[in-house]
Amino acid sequence: MQEEVENRTVNLAISTTKLTGRMIVSGIRKGLNHLERKKAQKNRDPAIHGKQTVKQLLGQNQGATNVEIDKTGIKDFERLAKKYGVDFAVRKDKSVDPPRYIVFVRAKDADALDAICKEHQAMAMTKGKKPSVLAQLKKFKELVAALPKKVREKKQERDL
Repeated sequence: MQEEVENRTVNLAISTTKLTGRMIVSGIRKGLNHLERKKAQKNRDPAIHGKQTVKQLLGQNQGATNVEIDKTGIKDFERLAKKYGVDFAVRKDKSVDPPRYIVFVRAKDADALDAICKEHQAMAMTKGKKPSVLAQLKKFKELVAALPKKVREKKQERDL
């Protein structure tokens, strides 16, 4: 009987060792497959969208057009370009004083660039018509100061 228990113990040790070895090998295989899939996915979609460098934009081999904008309109342009899904690159031209900014856009997105320019002009027009918040606040302060103040009377009454 002792011999049978020893055989079972040895068989159990051997089978668990084989199982552990198989698990390690399968884990390594799965890890390598995962890395290969990630690498293949990275190679499939290398295109960058939105704001990028001029080199990356020209590297897409789709041509580029450029537009000159002033410094105050850069953030508005970026916001609108993101809205329209346009790939663009901003470049600062330091050769002139004050420096000017040149925005490069894919030639394919020229129609979207026209829409962005129209919307930017509309925003600029409404911004000029909009009254200043500080001016409105000053006006309302003067109105409140002109209102008659409520007079409070302090009387002390004694109740029984």
